[in-house]
Amino acid sequence: MAGLGIRLAAGDKLVVNGAAIQFETDARITFVNHVNFLFGRQILAPDEAVTPARRIYFALQTAYVGTPEERCEALKSAEYFITAFAAETTSTYARALLTDALHAARDGRGYDALRFARRIIRHEDAVLAPRISDPAV
Repeated sequence: MAGLGIRLAAGDKLVVNGAAIQFETDARITFVNHVNFLFGRQILAPDEAVTPARRIYFALQTAYVGTPEERCEALKSAEYFITAFAAETTSTYARALLTDALHAARDGRGYDALRFARRIIRHEDAVLAPRISDPAV
């Protein structure tokens, strides 16, 4: 039987189609049909969505792996956060990533949207890091 197999260690988390699962023991699982899932460091907890880029990621994450009831509202939230971020940034690189993330999400390519969102987070971290460490700011 073909499928996608992943290994998870005890304590790892996995979200599959809106269901959060935490592993008590090491496990290897195989998905034999299509599911939307994230695991490990790909999952952003709600209390970690504390910057504009992380709010975008969390909304896209919910649009991708949330329950069917959550997905539509999460996509609307992602659109709002992306539009607001794009309006405030002076970076053409960030705007391009935001556009790509939104198009991917709207086209049903949720995992691709999250890949773009992770790049937006790295960009935001790089821009904000000098300000956070500079005591004069």
